This record gives sequence, structure tokens and C-alpha cells, in this order.
Amino acid sequence: MTSETLLVATSLLFSVAIVAAASLRGWQGWLTLKTRELDLHRPEIEGGSGSGMARIEIADLKERIRKLEAIAAGVDL
Repeated sequence: MTSETLLVATSLLFSVAIVAAASLRGWQGWLTLKTRELDLHRPEIEGGSGSGMARIEIADLKERIRKLEAIAAGVDL
């Protein structure tokens, strides 16, 4: 009876290890898929920045242009 119980326990432990390994591999594959999706759908502009950074860069450039135009026109900021 003891060897029978030991055999069942070992079989269950082995089964749980196989299921855990398969689940981990599936999880890693899913994460890889999502990473690829994010890389494909991320629009990039010059300098490699994403859309949020692009807006900040564009606003910064507009501000610089406004200041240069004011300097060229002789207006004191």
C-alpha cells in the first residue's frame, strides 16, 4: 500500500510539473507576441521617439520658431 501511494504521489507531482512547464512556455510565447504587436503598432518619427514624445518635440520646436520669429521682428520677449 505504501509503494502504491508513493507511485500515485510521484505521478501527480510529475503531472503538475509538466503542466507548469507548458503553462510557462505558453505565457512566454504570449508575452513575445504582445511585444511584437506593440513594436509594430508604435509610430515613430525622426529620432525614434513615440507619439507622446513626438508631441512634446513638436511643441518645443514651435516654441523655438516663435521665439526666433520674435527675435527677427525685433520684439523683446
